[in-house]
Amino acid sequence: MSTATTLAARSFKGAHTDGRSSEELRELVSHWGAELELAPAETIIEWAAATFGERFCVTSSMGDAVLAHLAASVVPGIDVVFLDTGYHFVETIGTRDAVAATLDVNLITITPTQSVAEQDATYGKDLYRTDPDLCCKLRKVQPLQEALDGYDAWATGLRRAETHNRVIAPVIGWDAKKGKVKVSPMARWSDEQVERYIAENGVLVNPLAYDGYPSIGCAPCTRRVAPGEDPRSGRWAGTGKTECGIHT
Repeated sequence: MSTATTLAARSFKGAHTDGRSSEELRELVSHWGAELELAPAETIIEWAAATFGERFCVTSSMGDAVLAHLAASVVPGIDVVFLDTGYHFVETIGTRDAVAATLDVNLITITPTQSVAEQDATYGKDLYRTDPDLCCKLRKVQPLQEALDGYDAWATGLRRAETHNRVIAPVIGWDAKKGKVKVSPMARWSDEQVERYIAENGVLVNPLAYDGYPSIGCAPCTRRVAPGEDPRSGRWAGTGKTECGIHT
């Protein structure tokens, strides 16, 4: 482990446990966003861990373990937050369990306030069909917002190459809705870079990625994608919906 990485890991364990004000956080984004725009993903994670300490976490949907692997290599023991919506494929839950067992991370699983059965009783069966935006709000957006309350910054696997809506996603940005610094260390990575990192490091990948699911969400709202189709066209197919709301 490099000296810089060791410093980041040490800082992560004890620094900045009281948090910062919104003004302070926005000032950090203003200064460091441009500074780190072209930095390697590992350097971006180092900066975030050293800057925010225990108030920095990583989120993962477990389509693969690339971001978790990157973060663990820089900051062993880092919090990795996984949102279990109650609608996941069994392969996604299996990937989560494998990440927890094989990587040096603190895997934290969060769940919505209501179970699927309780949501059905309140809003009617299969809300994902009748009102997919509300379903995503209840099972994804709100639980994540609550889970991030104890953090000042969170890292995502967001990449500009994934969809046109994400072209301007900054490496270090301000999420006004959450009042958090949003770190996207892989924002500039191409699909080829992701594939190379997986191959070179033996990174865990959700088995569905090799079975026609290049973008994996909740089972009822995700279908296989034919060769040549937009990788995210299998998400909420036929609804006009393209995002769950976490990144908008």
